[in-house]
Amino acid sequence: MRETPGSHVKAVAGIGVFFSSNGLLYASLLPWYPLLIERLDLSPWEFGLVVACFAAGAVASSILPARLIARFGSVSVTVVGTVGTAFFAALAGWSTTPWMLAGCLFLLGACDATVDAAQNVAGTLVQDRGGRTILSSMHAVWSLGGLLGGAASTAVAAAGLELRAHLAVVAVVCVGLVLLGARLVGGEAADPPSPRTVLGIDDLGESSADAATADAGQSSARRSFLRAVVPLAVIAVCGIMVEDIANNWSGLAAVQLSGIPVSGAGIAFSVAIGAQCLGRFSGDLLSNRFGADRIAGAGGILIALGGAAIISAVHPAQLLVGLAAMGCGSATLVPGALGAAAHLPGVDRAAGVTLVNWVMRLGFLGTSPLVGLIAAGGGLRWGLSLIVVIGLVTVVFARHLKR
Repeated sequence: MRETPGSHVKAVAGIGVFFSSNGLLYASLLPWYPLLIERLDLSPWEFGLVVACFAAGAVASSILPARLIARFGSVSVTVVGTVGTAFFAALAGWSTTPWMLAGCLFLLGACDATVDAAQNVAGTLVQDRGGRTILSSMHAVWSLGGLLGGAASTAVAAAGLELRAHLAVVAVVCVGLVLLGARLVGGEAADPPSPRTVLGIDDLGESSADAATADAGQSSARRSFLRAVVPLAVIAVCGIMVEDIANNWSGLAAVQLSGIPVSGAGIAFSVAIGAQCLGRFSGDLLSNRFGADRIAGAGGILIALGGAAIISAVHPAQLLVGLAAMGCGSATLVPGALGAAAHLPGVDRAAGVTLVNWVMRLGFLGTSPLVGLIAAGGGLRWGLSLIVVIGLVTVVFARHLKR
């Protein structure tokens, strides 16, 4: 079937709907965390462990996204995965014990990781067909969905309305959106990549029959592959750690560090995700003009400066400025790393994206428990000082995004 400009534009719009619905769905739960902390009587350490279950579910999904994408295609996996994500996000609102909330977040994380890999694979397929970079803009649309979801939940919480009904409505809306997105994408992302790689690795790590007889050249190729993928994974981990802190700790920081009421704590998340959204909308243009490595390096500096502002904040204005700098600085890290992962030497598109995505989720797994542990011993300001370290690591590794 011959591709037409109109079909490509529709496909780009469909990918945007995928990303926006995913961002809207997850972010709609986050502003309710301070209320859930109160209802379940969670300490900072316990809260860190509970929210880490989201990352644990994502890590546990392991090679599942690559297998599903190879078997059913990225669009179908995105749709079905979104249904699962919507169900468990809505169910989390009904949690009556920390264990129930942790279980919902674990399953939510597994579904979300699958959707994340699938929609990025679909995005790179459409991107390559169009011959121009769109992935940073698609992640910007994800941030925009998150901004809208967070703002709506904040407004609902401030009005004293029930979180369960709100999350159920959001779940239904997001399933409808992803079905619309699939219709728009059509056949533009209908080429499921093969799970086999030239490195003799089947689906990200299972040894193939040829692996036992691999020659020295193949081993050298594996080493080259690892040298290429590790820096990308580090950059992605830095980006996702910033997102994790914004998701899980910005509301608590707003309440404990700057005195914002619990009902308005969601404004902190909205500021962080809004700044990230603006940074991502300009990310493709800036990266194409100045280089992805320079933009990522500048982002690392912004993250470090934002972290310094947050941990020294005593007034809401300074805290929100720090969150904005942190969000903007992290804007291009994840899309840049995943876009590069789709073109790693020796692995197919789904395998490369899933591998970096999986390692990235390890950052999610450790971030909140680490912040909670430090906060339990020295206070939340010390826990959030991790942001400064993340920014400095980003500056060091940003050069690896140079093409």
